[in-house]
Amino acid sequence: MKRILFTAALLLCALSGLAQIREPIDTVMGPDSSAIIMFSDKTWEFESEYIQKDTVYADWVESAFEPQQIPLNQIPDTVFLDLKDSMGIFCCPYVGVPSSRYGYRHRRRHQGIDIPYPTGTPVVAAFDGVVVKSGYIGGYGNLVAIRHYNGLETYYGHFSRRDVVVGDWVTAGEQIGLGGSTGRSTGPHLHFEVRYKGYPFDPERLVEFTDGRLRADSLVIIKRFFGANSRFGIDDYIKLDSLAEASKPQVVYHTVRSGDTLGGIAKKYRTTVGQICRLNNISSNKILRIGQRLRVK
Repeated sequence: MKRILFTAALLLCALSGLAQIREPIDTVMGPDSSAIIMFSDKTWEFESEYIQKDTVYADWVESAFEPQQIPLNQIPDTVFLDLKDSMGIFCCPYVGVPSSRYGYRHRRRHQGIDIPYPTGTPVVAAFDGVVVKSGYIGGYGNLVAIRHYNGLETYYGHFSRRDVVVGDWVTAGEQIGLGGSTGRSTGPHLHFEVRYKGYPFDPERLVEFTDGRLRADSLVIIKRFFGANSRFGIDDYIKLDSLAEASKPQVVYHTVRSGDTLGGIAKKYRTTVGQICRLNNISSNKILRIGQRLRVK
């Protein structure tokens, strides 16, 4: 059945008479349950490849240590990010009590947190994403950096062994290396950073590391978080409640009418069938009912 769907996707692309502007118009399931995005110029790509090229590597400069950093004035004052949804999960890289937190340490900026662990301890990716750095880099020692498609990057330092290379697609919970004490380190520990567009902020805004849970399924970032002294605190819960509501993207629904198809609805709202299916927890083969309400954004 998967092969039939895959072949149908290719035929649809080949026979389509749509305009030559390249935009996503439909998504079908291909071999091994991989999603295929079809475009209006009669081409197609696997969803993971499309995300990597058009989202993960946008504005990426491989030669720079902070390859995604852009001028701070180009980042909105307030940014709302989804961290987890029905298709994406989170897994704590390593559960433990931090020994050193975000901020200045010995007059030097510490851009993440440190969690002690024995050498050889497995470390896993926090979210799905693409490995954009894997190598021995200065004080970080063996470093792995992963770019995620909400704009976040996670950095994992001091590994004794790296298990991934640049370009690898990893999923949350997948092992990416073994703990160690390489680089500028006084003992085996995980150095973990979270960055947005290249700018680090306190990872404890996202994760409660003592029990490995994500604090919330979404995150509001304001520019002051990028400051070296801007640590997570109990007051943030109060301050961010109103910001979250103000910054959260508008939810858009569509009421199904006679003749509507998932492809047509996706094109109307400039989205993809795959995204509509994820938002509504339905399959691309779902039969639509007149009057049915679908979330499209």
